[in-house]
Amino acid sequence: MAQTSIRRNYIYNTLYEILAIISPLITAPYVSRIFGSDGVGIYSYTNAIAVYFTMIAALGIKSYGQREIAQHRDNKTETSRLFWELEIVCVTSTLVALLGWTVLILISKKYSVYYLVLTMTVLATAFDISWFWGGQEQFKFIVIRNSIVKILGIILLFTFVKKKSDLALYIGIIAGMNLLGNISMWSYLSKYLVKIDRKTLSFKRHYKQAFIYLVPTIATSIYTVLDKAMIGWITADENQNGYYEQATSIINMCKSMIFSVITVVSSRMSFLFSKEKHEEIRQKMTQTLSFVTMIAVPVTVGVIVVAKRFVPWFFGKGYDETVNIIYIMAPLVIIIGISNCFGSLYFTPSGQRARSNKAIVTGAVVNLCLNLIMIKLWKARGAASASLLAESTITFMYLFMARDYYDLKNIPRLIWKRVVSAGIMAASIIFIGNMMSSMSNIVVLVTQIISGALIYLVSLIVLRDDFLMENIKRYTSKIFGRKEV
Repeated sequence: MAQTSIRRNYIYNTLYEILAIISPLITAPYVSRIFGSDGVGIYSYTNAIAVYFTMIAALGIKSYGQREIAQHRDNKTETSRLFWELEIVCVTSTLVALLGWTVLILISKKYSVYYLVLTMTVLATAFDISWFWGGQEQFKFIVIRNSIVKILGIILLFTFVKKKSDLALYIGIIAGMNLLGNISMWSYLSKYLVKIDRKTLSFKRHYKQAFIYLVPTIATSIYTVLDKAMIGWITADENQNGYYEQATSIINMCKSMIFSVITVVSSRMSFLFSKEKHEEIRQKMTQTLSFVTMIAVPVTVGVIVVAKRFVPWFFGKGYDETVNIIYIMAPLVIIIGISNCFGSLYFTPSGQRARSNKAIVTGAVVNLCLNLIMIKLWKARGAASASLLAESTITFMYLFMARDYYDLKNIPRLIWKRVVSAGIMAASIIFIGNMMSSMSNIVVLVTQIISGALIYLVSLIVLRDDFLMENIKRYTSKIFGRKEV
């Protein structure tokens, strides 16, 4: 089977990841004004609880399945056997999760209606086969199918959600579209699978590996999901959940623009590790780290600089506390970007997930302990600070454990020019904001973003950033080459 272009897959996956995060952000100004910070907080809290049940339902199949399919995609019979084995395991675990979810609905009083609607979110796990298409490196298919579904969801939202009492309907639209999107990914499977004898299927061999991949998922959720639940438990203030939800949505949107390339390259890395092409692996790690830091550094700095103007314009009144939370969480774009490179491009594809789990579990313990203290003291700001410290712990441990395989001296060489350029960009953005202070927020923001990006790129060119200059030369040669033909 011919290899799919990583660059093309990156474009497809970037579109998908951005759409997945931006689709609720497109509606955020509307939703935040209708439901207020308390309504957004209810959605954030109940959805956080639902996510835990979907984790149990999914086990660790999303990461494990993508790795297995990527390593065996040249063998259609083995690929088909793997697909049905993993899918049946997932369906079984989803049924178990749904039993527990039913109990939650029955014993809950305050949020039972919202939990009932979110049943579709848990059920959707059984139909999620994005891991199969990821392993096949067929990101174009995922993008097209899910884009249609998400656009339909936005249309339904603006058509039917009109008042604060429509919160359950709003949650239902999101959950329903998630279920529909997963079901839609089942079309065209027949082109990639062959008929398999049921007697040859073996499930036991997958449970151990799926559990190994589940451990970091649960551990990671402590500082990506449990923090929202703990904010609700400790503060009993739905507004705090609302502030935190909006801040994380902004940070997640920024991360999606960067991490999509990691998702794409990780499938190729699993294939390369199976072929023991270590030099190519290290080269791709350097290229990916270079790309990630080139985008993550200015995004982090830019978000901090424009947050005070952006938040009230985008979310409306009553979300001032979201600005302070963004200030704390913005560095996560860089920190998680680096850790994801090592986790997804080295530990997971090389079969060292159990080893990397030590770092993830350590970070989870750090976050849980800090949450218990910091949320009580500083509420949502405390949760943000705990997440920052926990993610930093994981990144440092990843770097320490990978030092024998990858030369860590590459990272300072890759990043210092980006830091200098981002500093110049920040000073310029602040100056522009002060000069245009009398104009409307949207005009100032657009001017700051466009000019900031241009100033950053020019600074990198002046400093002769290796990665940028190499790509400029590559694309220039292609353009001139086409002209000569």
